[in-house]
Amino acid sequence: MTDPYGFLRTPRRPVPPRPVEERLNDWHEVYAGQALLPLVSEQAGRCMDCGIPFCHNGCPLGNLIPEWNAYASRGDWRAAAERLHATNNFPEFTGRLCPAPCEEACVLALNADPVTIKNVEQAIADEIWERGYAPPHPPHRLSGKTVAVIGSGPAGLAAAQQLTRTGHTVVVYERADRLGGLLRYGIPSFKMEKHHIDRRIEQMLAEGTKFRTGADVGGELDARELRRRHDAVIIAVGAGERRELPVPGRELTGIHQAMDYLTFANRVVEGDYATPPVTAEGRHVVIVGGGDTGSDCLGTALRQGASSVVQLDINPEPGRERTEAHPWPTYPKVYRISHAHEEARGREGTDPRLFSSATLAFEGDPAGRVCALHLTEVEPQARRPLPGSERVLPAELVLLALGFSGPERDSGLRTQYGLALDDRGNFARDGAFAAEGAEGAEGAEGADGVFVAGDAGRGQSLVVWAIAEGRAAAAATDRYLTGTTTLPAPVTAHDRPLVA
Repeated sequence: MTDPYGFLRTPRRPVPPRPVEERLNDWHEVYAGQALLPLVSEQAGRCMDCGIPFCHNGCPLGNLIPEWNAYASRGDWRAAAERLHATNNFPEFTGRLCPAPCEEACVLALNADPVTIKNVEQAIADEIWERGYAPPHPPHRLSGKTVAVIGSGPAGLAAAQQLTRTGHTVVVYERADRLGGLLRYGIPSFKMEKHHIDRRIEQMLAEGTKFRTGADVGGELDARELRRRHDAVIIAVGAGERRELPVPGRELTGIHQAMDYLTFANRVVEGDYATPPVTAEGRHVVIVGGGDTGSDCLGTALRQGASSVVQLDINPEPGRERTEAHPWPTYPKVYRISHAHEEARGREGTDPRLFSSATLAFEGDPAGRVCALHLTEVEPQARRPLPGSERVLPAELVLLALGFSGPERDSGLRTQYGLALDDRGNFARDGAFAAEGAEGAEGAEGADGVFVAGDAGRGQSLVVWAIAEGRAAAAATDRYLTGTTTLPAPVTAHDRPLVA
């Protein structure tokens, strides 16, 4: 360990984001250009190197956090890079996008401020590339086996890299025109700029992974034919079945799914459009949904110049402190401020969220375009409308950020492989990620050698879970192909986050 009294002598100091007025005028990352060093090394010295490091349990990847904290505190970036890459294929993704359940599981969080683990991880990840510590690692020899990976999100990319490095020939099939899945088009650039994805893809190409974009497996490309051409298949298509809001007025123009809106905005940054087909500029915007996707829409709308933005959350406003219902080391439900919320508060002076609020109906103008949203307050537990609490908000653009309920129901993958669904609407699988066939379904025999990784089998989750599942599915696939494996499997298909 480092200084055994570091956690007593050094207060917690997260890396500060750029000023709100500066970052609202561009699409660069919130922390772009901010000096991570030497602040991060000082903060890493607060790590106690606990005898039982619960931060490991908070992270499904099993990241060796005390080890790379110690190296970062001493400025040994090569050793820190090796320890970080030992469990995580893409730390530059997780260091930017993960909500850091590891910090809530830090032993210091029992009665003090936890180590700034997320900042340390991002600093190490950035130093890895700055110092050239991420060279390609092509296999020493090929196995003669081929694997198709369907989907190029974090789960698919992690599985592909693990299998390529162990000697299998891997082809990644992506339906979109660019690689990265939701990392590319669902995550705004102010959270993660896309050159981080491009850099990893270049590394994977140099290692021997092959990529095919515009490949709609289950649609134009028959999934059964793909299985015949490869020795195994990994389905990592994510959870794309969007939740709807079946209330009066839903058919009005100007009401959009959040992911469509975010994709348009990302395509502008990519250079595909001069202006987005759907924009918040000059409009009163209402975001229905209080999660991360809603927060991403909020930050995007502010940068596009919305006249006003309100975010509706059906859940009650959480308290500021951890309660007995969420004991350490679980990830507590507490009041949190995202960077987008900070930006909105700086502009309006108040939190843009309305808690315990539900949509009753949409109102349209004579042209059939949404102009108002009728809402009501709801009871905290039963979520029943509270009489007399109805109100109307101006709404010229409504974004539905209600999450996802599993992989796309009408997917050709499901029918062509005869895949079963579990009770949560995800592709069913055994504990080793192998896909399960629907009883009596045509093509169910084709599910042999088919594995499911990431949100397609787990449901919508965090980027760390996606990478962990990709690594574990790669190990299961390697064992299927060769009878054994040396690849790590940090999780099983049925593991769940640490909760009370």
